[in-house]
Amino acid sequence: MQSFNLRADTLAVCDIDEELLQKLNKFRFRKETTNAAIIMKIDEKRQLVVLDEEHENISPDELRNELPERAPRYPFFYSYAHSDGRTSYPLCFIHSNPADCKPRINMMYAGSQKKLVNEAKFTKVFEIRNTEDLCEEWLNEKLSFFR
Repeated sequence: MQSFNLRADTLAVCDIDEELLQKLNKFRFRKETTNAAIIMKIDEKRQLVVLDEEHENISPDELRNELPERAPRYPFFYSYAHSDGRTSYPLCFIHSNPADCKPRINMMYAGSQKKLVNEAKFTKVFEIRNTEDLCEEWLNEKLSFFR
């Protein structure tokens, strides 16, 4: 038990890169009407949440292919097509948290998520344990709660 407490005490919650926060704020107010995504990761050496990738005109199914299968990421996705043909633009924060990831890395991501969600003012927050779960049907189901 003492070993676990010692490890937990030495694990720092990561800060968030200021440039990333500015990019997320700009992304929130974008005028484009296409699907887009920002993928964030933790730079372990600097213990900092940073930009990993940006994507334009990307579907949830395509976004799934951009996420590593064995490493956590924080994708932030924009756009949603309703069944009646309307399109709305909710901002969806997703914590991709693969089950077979190293516990230390999982703890860094889990411990940093709340700070990132609060500072970036995310309101639609979801988690996936398997990247294969991320698809348009899954996202639509999650967003149906907010209608």
